[in-house]
Amino acid sequence: MSTYVITGAGSGIGQVLAEQLTARGDSLVLLVRDESRRGEVAAAFPAAQVLVADLAEPGTLNGLGREVDGPVDGLVQVAGTVELGRVERLRLADWQHQLDVNLTSPAVLTREFLPALRAGRGTLVYVNSTAGLGVNAEWAAYSASKFGLRALADAVRAEEREHGVRVTTVYPSRTATPMQEKVHAKEGKEYDASDWIAASSVADTIRFVLDLPRDASLEEVTVRPGPR
Repeated sequence: MSTYVITGAGSGIGQVLAEQLTARGDSLVLLVRDESRRGEVAAAFPAAQVLVADLAEPGTLNGLGREVDGPVDGLVQVAGTVELGRVERLRLADWQHQLDVNLTSPAVLTREFLPALRAGRGTLVYVNSTAGLGVNAEWAAYSASKFGLRALADAVRAEEREHGVRVTTVYPSRTATPMQEKVHAKEGKEYDASDWIAASSVADTIRFVLDLPRDASLEEVTVRPGPR
């Protein structure tokens, strides 16, 4: 039985991944943003340890790693947020919120769980976005946070190789999740989940990364829609 720490397990890719890992008997530590979500996630995953960690407030994450006992086989950072808008109209709060949730908090969580990951010679997975590889109009703040997340992953990979920690960035294209539904609403477009990658397909990719034999490491994986 392996132990995995997952952010964003309350919906979308994170929830599906947590369901898959639970089904095969793994031990989970799930991070949720507030007490109300703790109750919902604890009911869905009664065997998991559920911790409150508000990624919008990075300072509240200090010391979180001490709440998990023993080695960790994987830290999977799925949680994220998005606000679209042209640079001329984006508020400071929009920039700060996305940078806090998508970049600063993942960095703090990485620091917090590195001792446990080193002890378990574990795998650190950052679920990024293809917006972290290229940027379109109105995606400046979100893409900036995801470009930064890519840089974080590259730095941690170089620093932690000597400690036996593997680091992978997964770049999903548009995926059928509640976040994608929100994006469509902001874009003024009709949302049809069947048009996009299933959350389970991205979760399958993450599990593949986590299950790789120790003699191999996938540093970056891009997940795009298959041919129709």
